[in-house]
Amino acid sequence: MSIHLSEQRMVHIERVDFANKQQIKRFVQLPHRLYKSCPQWVPPLNIDAYAQLNPRKHPFYEHSDVECFLAVHKGRDVGRIAAIENRPYNKYHGVREANFYFFDCENDPEAAAALFETVFAWACKRGLSRVVGPKGMGPLDGYGLLTSGFEHRQTMTMLTYNYPYYVDLVEGLGFQKEVDFVSCYLPSDSFKIPERIERIARRVMERHRLQVKHFSSKRELLQWVDRIGEAYNKAFIHNWEYYPLTKRETDFVVQSIITVADHRLIKIITHAGEVVGFLFAFPDVSAALQRARGHLNPLSLADLLITMHRTKAVVINGMGILPAFQGRGGNALLYYEMGKTLLAFRRFTHVEMTQVAETARQMRADLKNLNGVEYKNNRVYFRDL
Repeated sequence: MSIHLSEQRMVHIERVDFANKQQIKRFVQLPHRLYKSCPQWVPPLNIDAYAQLNPRKHPFYEHSDVECFLAVHKGRDVGRIAAIENRPYNKYHGVREANFYFFDCENDPEAAAALFETVFAWACKRGLSRVVGPKGMGPLDGYGLLTSGFEHRQTMTMLTYNYPYYVDLVEGLGFQKEVDFVSCYLPSDSFKIPERIERIARRVMERHRLQVKHFSSKRELLQWVDRIGEAYNKAFIHNWEYYPLTKRETDFVVQSIITVADHRLIKIITHAGEVVGFLFAFPDVSAALQRARGHLNPLSLADLLITMHRTKAVVINGMGILPAFQGRGGNALLYYEMGKTLLAFRRFTHVEMTQVAETARQMRADLKNLNGVEYKNNRVYFRDL
């Protein structure tokens, strides 16, 4: 269905019908063509990419709306975008925002303008007064456009990656900075656990009767999924991106995490048997994902499993503690456990802590005290309508 026409270049904007398998395939495959020669881009697995566009599988569609659009010039797809209305987020924060996500485009300002004009019209029709993004359908989607650190490989699919010209395309349409998310690199040869952190960690365990749970198997980890999900939904209430997840969304997030987890790298903090903190660390399998090119078959699955046990990098994308235990040494305990875990493996050369909001000043200061270096920046933009 063609719903927009740029008179200058005849750029058609097609609304993607989620029941149209051919359109969905075109939408999913577009970035594969754009980034075919980019050594830093890491393609998502097709099974995950298609699930995001399936209202019957993804729990986000149960409470919010998503529409996707393709920009077509002379029969060729040149760009894509999604328009999102996250109703629980808007209600929780008392705002009327639309989000954009899945923005990919050739270095073509006119095609980009046609895509965003479609999103603006979509938002205005719904009475929404602001467009914010890139921001997807959940905490695992990755926030923002990459604005620095283009030379580094994408961190699996936990962070977004884009060419530098994307920044010009978006800012050229009047978007301004909303918030930055930084990623921090911690090389193991300089990674140290300060004595102060260790001292605080030991004291907080004794004083507040906190315990660190270690898992002996993936099966044991699965037995804690529900409790981990409850804690996850309570830990980030002060975060910029927070909104209360439904039970189905929480299960979806935690199950996605567990699927790619090494149980030895997952730690939780308990108090009186309840989960009050967690640390989600993952072996970096970016190289295997690049080799898979989106396909999950016996060969690519074997490659992923082998890479999980051989990779020299680890990614932390999820570290939180319930507000009641913040400022009482809970964060120090998490850092202490992070350090012990990484050093115990004697294999990892570096750690990447992904997507720390610039507003999380204490966490950024803590990471610098651990000899971490901020080396990537992802920026979320806004534009008032």
